Amino acid sequence: MTGWLLVIDMQPGFGHPDSPWFTPGYEACAARIDALLPRFAGRALFTRFVPPAKPEGAWRAYYARWPFAMAPENAGLWAVDARWRHLPSVTSLRFSKWREAEALLPPEVPVTLCGVATDCCVLGTALEAVDAELEAHKVWVGEHFATGAFVLAGRRVPRSGGFILAT
Repeated sequence: MTGWLLVIDMQPGFGHPDSPWFTPGYEACAARIDALLPRFAGRALFTRFVPPAKPEGAWRAYYARWPFAMAPENAGLWAVDARWRHLPSVTSLRFSKWREAEALLPPEVPVTLCGVATDCCVLGTALEAVDAELEAHKVWVGEHFATGAFVLAGRRVPRSGGFILAT
């Protein structure tokens, strides 16, 4: 396998049961990531979300609702999960991590995305990656239709994802 594994935001802030942002299923997701890592030996990159030092614009109201995220005593919540801290990582203040990760990935390499908060950070990263390569993505989808590998595909309106039915 020549692709890379991009692991989105596997952090105590989403995995510790005491965190307000605890995500049920975190440990099951972590087990799947552990199973994937040997297939991507030396080709895995982790991302980590960190809150901004000073929120601006609409983010002020967001972090006013979630003050725990910015509390200095909770800084450890935003480290990469201890199981994977020895692996390369990239940090971002944004929910989507593609721009930050892309700079560290080899060009034109297949990337497998995974993570626990699929409704926000993983999906946001995937959409940003697609946006960055939208024209190439359209060609890729068309090629798979031409070979018969794809049966049906469509994007959501508004653009918040899509689907592919493959044989």
